[in-house]
Amino acid sequence: MATVTYDHAQRLYPGAERPAVDDLNLDIEDGEFLVLVGPSGCGKSTSLRMLAGLEEVTDGHIRIGDRDVTHLPPKERDIAMVFQNYALYPHMSVAENMAFSLKMAKVGKEERMERVKEAAKLLDLEQYLERKPKALSGGQRQRVAMGRAIVRQPQVFCMDEPLSNLDAKLRVSTRTQIAALQQRLGVTTVYVTHDQVEAMTMGDRVAVLKDGLLQQVDTPLNLYDRPQNLFVAGFIGSPAMNLLNAHSSDGRARIGDVEIPVDRTAVSKAKGDITIGVRPESWRIVSEGEGLAVKVNVVEELGADGFVYGTSGVEGTPDQVIIRIDARRNHHRGDTIYVTTDPQNVHVFDTSSGARLSD
Repeated sequence: MATVTYDHAQRLYPGAERPAVDDLNLDIEDGEFLVLVGPSGCGKSTSLRMLAGLEEVTDGHIRIGDRDVTHLPPKERDIAMVFQNYALYPHMSVAENMAFSLKMAKVGKEERMERVKEAAKLLDLEQYLERKPKALSGGQRQRVAMGRAIVRQPQVFCMDEPLSNLDAKLRVSTRTQIAALQQRLGVTTVYVTHDQVEAMTMGDRVAVLKDGLLQQVDTPLNLYDRPQNLFVAGFIGSPAMNLLNAHSSDGRARIGDVEIPVDRTAVSKAKGDITIGVRPESWRIVSEGEGLAVKVNVVEELGADGFVYGTSGVEGTPDQVIIRIDARRNHHRGDTIYVTTDPQNVHVFDTSSGARLSD
């Protein structure tokens, strides 16, 4: 096993005005499951491919353990890649697909089959070893791709959106299997996804990227509770955090004629307007005439709880205000409800810089 280090790593494509990955500094611990997440074009897949040796590093360094692998070819990096599209050979059986890289490395037949059987047992593929990929479901094919990586016994797993071709239900069960398998194997894993729910449920830590720049890296819970800027606040969380533009004065925050309870210490740090963030679960429904009025447009009833999607019409509020509710309370489209929150549940950001002001 090994650590992974990005040391001021950069990837600038020829003719591009700005780097696809810019000055990336990231230390990944031995055996850690780290997820790279962000919107399309943020540089997450490029970062992974730089580690795998599939993209050139135009500045900085990448190390696996104590080895500088910045300019080593992929085959000398001791990594195994799991791709989005499985990349299985259709004319080979499951066992042959899993053993192919070992065969190319001239590993003996007996050892090859021993490793394949061990991986198949881990992945519940023992009964499928003689089948061709076309006879497997999408989830089974993805497990074969995982098995092909496992038999290599690499220092690092690189996974590039391996679940994006699966349907929603299978994606949930497979991500649980991958996270549990990684814990059992203890192999350092770098996993790329655009799905922040996937990132939050799988990673030991999550690194959020935007426009090639690392925004924040932390545990999933810390990202959720203490986003360091407006981008992370708006990106992490499902449904998303409500971001409201407010005027601050005398330690108070106002949106139109409505005062929002906030931490006065945070507001006092502001040098101009502030943006306040409220998670859907942090709103409290209050009596008519109190707090912020929200007209209900859609009610999502999910069983244990529900979500109201509404509009306020007050200057500074987003197009859609999201409120988590008790699903047993009767709220209907066209109703008006009134909400407020508590200072400890409000995230305060500087509007111009996007930086977090709350402690």
